[in-house]
Amino acid sequence: MALEVLKDETRGNGTPFIGHPDAVADIVRNEIGLGEDCVAAVYLHEASRAHKDISLDGFPATVLNIVDGLNHISTIKPKDTRLEADRYKKLIVSYSTDPRVTIIKIADRLEIMRNLNLFSKTSRDQKLLETLMLYIPLAHQLGLYNIKSELENIYFKYAEPEQYRAISNKLTATEKDRVKLTEKFIEPLKKRLTDEGISYKLKVRTKTAYSIYHKMQVQKVPFEGVYDVFAIRFIIEGATTHEEELDLCWKVFGFVTEKYESDTRRLRDWLTNPKPNGYESLHITVKNEDGNYLEVQIRTKRMDDLAESGMASHWSYKGIKSEKSLDTWLTSVRNTLEHGGSSSADELPAPPKDEIFVFTPTGELRILRAGASVLDFAFSIHSGLGCKCTGGRVNGKAVPIKEKLQTGDVVEIFTSRNQHPGKDWLGWVVTSKARNKIKQELDAAERKKAAEGRELLERRLKNWKLEFPDDMLAEMIKTLKAGTIINFYAAIADETIDVNDVKAFILKHTEKAEKTSVADEETGVRKTEFTSGSGDDILVINAKNVKGLDYKMSKCCNPVFGDDVFGFVTRTDGIKIHRISCPNAARLLERYPYRIQKVVWQKNAETSNFQCTLNITAELDHAILGSIMDIIGQFKASIRAFNVNENDRLGTYEISIRLLVPSNTELDKIISQVGNLRQVVRIKRT
Repeated sequence: MALEVLKDETRGNGTPFIGHPDAVADIVRNEIGLGEDCVAAVYLHEASRAHKDISLDGFPATVLNIVDGLNHISTIKPKDTRLEADRYKKLIVSYSTDPRVTIIKIADRLEIMRNLNLFSKTSRDQKLLETLMLYIPLAHQLGLYNIKSELENIYFKYAEPEQYRAISNKLTATEKDRVKLTEKFIEPLKKRLTDEGISYKLKVRTKTAYSIYHKMQVQKVPFEGVYDVFAIRFIIEGATTHEEELDLCWKVFGFVTEKYESDTRRLRDWLTNPKPNGYESLHITVKNEDGNYLEVQIRTKRMDDLAESGMASHWSYKGIKSEKSLDTWLTSVRNTLEHGGSSSADELPAPPKDEIFVFTPTGELRILRAGASVLDFAFSIHSGLGCKCTGGRVNGKAVPIKEKLQTGDVVEIFTSRNQHPGKDWLGWVVTSKARNKIKQELDAAERKKAAEGRELLERRLKNWKLEFPDDMLAEMIKTLKAGTIINFYAAIADETIDVNDVKAFILKHTEKAEKTSVADEETGVRKTEFTSGSGDDILVINAKNVKGLDYKMSKCCNPVFGDDVFGFVTRTDGIKIHRISCPNAARLLERYPYRIQKVVWQKNAETSNFQCTLNITAELDHAILGSIMDIIGQFKASIRAFNVNENDRLGTYEISIRLLVPSNTELDKIISQVGNLRQVVRIKRT
């Protein structure tokens, strides 16, 4: 089928395009060792990508699944691979419902890199960048070390041609020297190891030109300064317990350091303290008789297997940036392949499914949680866009804001300046960014509405000449189950709570309080006991012993110089001075008019101060306390007591301040300025 469909397709140099899938299939079969279903998928992918209308009916589902994944990956056109490498790497994996898709794609990239000269410079530069940021890390993580090394060297050859030639020439020129160094190094140790009964294998690993160049850049050293251009690795066999492993490794270490001078600064003991990923080994750099430095690695077979195939694999301990779910999947795929499970898709794990990958109309990639909606996508772009979102267009089709997205979707957002978040939005999003912003917007709207409700209620209370004390407010909120004080005022603004119901509540509780409370002044007093009180008499406050009577400021209302006041004649305490606005004034004036004494202040206040108390309800904001203190300090007042309680149920501070002031003029200024503070819900003098 591929031969027929691709017969007229050619590559950049004019050769038949079928040569590309032929070469990829050869890598897949002979260099990686995947089965015939993967080879078939290579050809069908190229055929169906070139001619989307061809029918693939009759091919096995496993093959078609691989083809589908490869076709999806071929549509990825990274805008800026360097900035979004991790995202695009995860996208490639997400399309690999059969994990062999990722492996075949790496083989495809290797074939392209081997023939990079066929592409234009612009295309070549893009493929070099993609290879460095995406395919080399994936090959590394899957344990395809030969492919990874070849990709690195090809990248290095084109990206830094002069450096590549210089390092490659030095490696070629010194190859025989490395062989001699290895033979010369191990020769004096052979007999000692044999006599001790230590069974081992020797591996020699030479770094790639790219790896050497990278180390030269990081360490800022020349080629000769890279001590581990090649490393000699002892792999010790025969140990059955961890104690035996440690004992044998340290024995070999002792033999090596007895024979050769070691650089203790470069000793890396990951036997005593394994790396967090489980990597165990001894690394030491030694100098032979000729002054050449060699890196020696000592580990057991179990440690080597773990380092090469397990969680401490090379890609992990080299510190390549990764994410747990992706790493776990790549590691499990790698282990399955290495243990002969490559021929059956059933034996290979599925990639992580907790994320989806969607695109903006300009091709920008976004990663969202599985189950994300158009609204989630809008908030991922910008919070302002999310708050004004009215819907979207997914793959060219108009959809509502709660439409769920799938990997590969291209999403365009619709907005309106009149749109605002609603409570139902919280049920349509799954990302934390979207949920948090929606909650913030709802809270801001609630507070704005609460301010309107408070202003409305205070205006009505003023017209009705009623007071709404804090304890009564708390009781009403509790009765109505209105939540916090903010919720209560917001409910008044949107008319969920009728202000007339508030009025009825106040009147009911005021009447009840009047019936049950009896003022101390009334106790045991009969009408005939006093005749000194007269409606025509005037008591000038601050004059002593007027008509043989003392006077006191009533504690129920704490009058201050300048207040409108009246006197009430008591049985034992002389005359008590009350404010006209005192909570008890109406009852006293109505029931005991014969005991009321007209009172006026003398024209000028004396040096004495008057005590009063302010009760303040404010939002939970620590700054408010300092602001109140600053305002009081600006006037002729002194603080006698300052008490703050936090009301968790209402979400407010309940502040009580006892002051000494010379007159009600100063007090009114304090009340006015404190009441104007943004955080203050209400302020009341008692």
